Amino acid sequence: MPRFSRGERSRSEAGGNSANPGNSKMMMSTENSSLLIRTGISLLLAYCLCAPAAADVTTLDLPDIGDSTGELLSPEFERRLGQAFLSQVRKQADIVSDPEINTYIESIGYRLVSQSDNNEQQFTFFVINDPLINAFAAPGGIVGINSGIIMNADSESELAGVVAHEIAHVTQKHMARSVEMSKKMSIPTMAAMLGAILIATQNPDAGQAALMAVQGASAQAQINFTRANEQEADRIGIQLLARSGFNPRGMTGFFRKLQQSSRFSAQAPEFLRTHPLTTRRIADAAARAAAYSGTGPYNESMSFDLVRAKLVARTHANPREAVAFFSRRVAGALHEESRDADRYGYIIALTEDGQYALAREQARLLLAKDPENVTYLLAAADIELRQGNYDAAFSIFSKAEKLYPDYRPLVLNYSNALLKGEQPYLARDKLREFGRFQPPDITYFDYLTRAEAEAGDQVESGIANAEYYFLTGETQVAIEQLRHILRQDAPRPDYYQTERIKARMAFLEQELQLERDLKLRK
Repeated sequence: MPRFSRGERSRSEAGGNSANPGNSKMMMSTENSSLLIRTGISLLLAYCLCAPAAADVTTLDLPDIGDSTGELLSPEFERRLGQAFLSQVRKQADIVSDPEINTYIESIGYRLVSQSDNNEQQFTFFVINDPLINAFAAPGGIVGINSGIIMNADSESELAGVVAHEIAHVTQKHMARSVEMSKKMSIPTMAAMLGAILIATQNPDAGQAALMAVQGASAQAQINFTRANEQEADRIGIQLLARSGFNPRGMTGFFRKLQQSSRFSAQAPEFLRTHPLTTRRIADAAARAAAYSGTGPYNESMSFDLVRAKLVARTHANPREAVAFFSRRVAGALHEESRDADRYGYIIALTEDGQYALAREQARLLLAKDPENVTYLLAAADIELRQGNYDAAFSIFSKAEKLYPDYRPLVLNYSNALLKGEQPYLARDKLREFGRFQPPDITYFDYLTRAEAEAGDQVESGIANAEYYFLTGETQVAIEQLRHILRQDAPRPDYYQTERIKARMAFLEQELQLERDLKLRK
């Protein structure tokens, strides 16, 4: 059975993508920020115009200020709007596909969310492959972090501070509460205002112009409200940091560093322009963080240093420059932990440059010190895999699997290696077993589609392919995929597959109708 075309989608291997080039830590590219502005305009201005009213009201962990946000944006509408937003970002932005990086940023996000007073909201965390220092939140619990944030943070608490700030924007429903201030306007005007607010979160100048065009004099009041949102996100975010065992000073430390760096460049980091800082705001946030001082020790992992090293290794103009950079870092490192992280970055750079013998030697040094470190084991397996030493790679994966059987990056990388090594049956079995107990994602269904097809099960391949399309926002294509399976003569699905497909189609058709009712689809 032919698989439906995925267009020009770039297939990234589980090992990750190469990021935009450059050694400078403060690159000021505006391409992706413009992309997000366009995405925000197209989604919120086009879709919110026809948002239906809803009677339910979401309770916030805030003083009662007469909230009526549920009147315009119901929880269900927010969920679907967030999914539509995410599908557009996935189509247009360079989202990091590396399972280790994805799992890491999710672990930071979920650790913070678990300490929120309002943690019923589902979240989706992801990293955009862009050295621009920026982050954003969107309705439906969508939180995007540019790789530049990770690379420029000096500690895990600084990174967590940015993530906590964005989580607070979601949990406090700042987008919907902004609409509340404009409840005397017509619904189309409020929808246009909502779109302008999202623009303001990505580009304050463009946002201000849009706001002025929508409501004239009231626009300045709306901008002031977004500033109040920033202060509230600081307050809630610092609380989340302290509750989660991070250093509550991490947020203000990162903000101050960015503000200081902007004094030495013609253009401030994008994060300062999308999340405008004032001396008063930083002082207020610092005072709140100080109130939590003495609550340490702080629970920070070495995973931050390793993920940052991997990103830095892949953002140089070419692998040879990354090799030279980390070679100097390893030689000059004063602390053992720093040397280990730099050596790991060195291994990644050497592997990307095809210097497998030297990369293998460096990996042995790390594994001699910490033989059960799954990050080191995955790096060692990748060296063998790229050189075509499949048996050696499988041996390393097998060892790691005994230690961490349910670790998503391991399962996905091992399955991808098995597919490359022409062992689709083993890859399929591992993916099926993993999917029984763990929430699958896009990469999972991408690999499962391939594994089922190469193992000769075209029906299961088609079912997995439909799930892939649904997660990318192509609900109609997913339905057509399943309908095609039911109609085909060979191979025909058996009774149980037919019942599964029918049940799934019923769910997807409900989702598609909801999208149409909310004017998210034609």
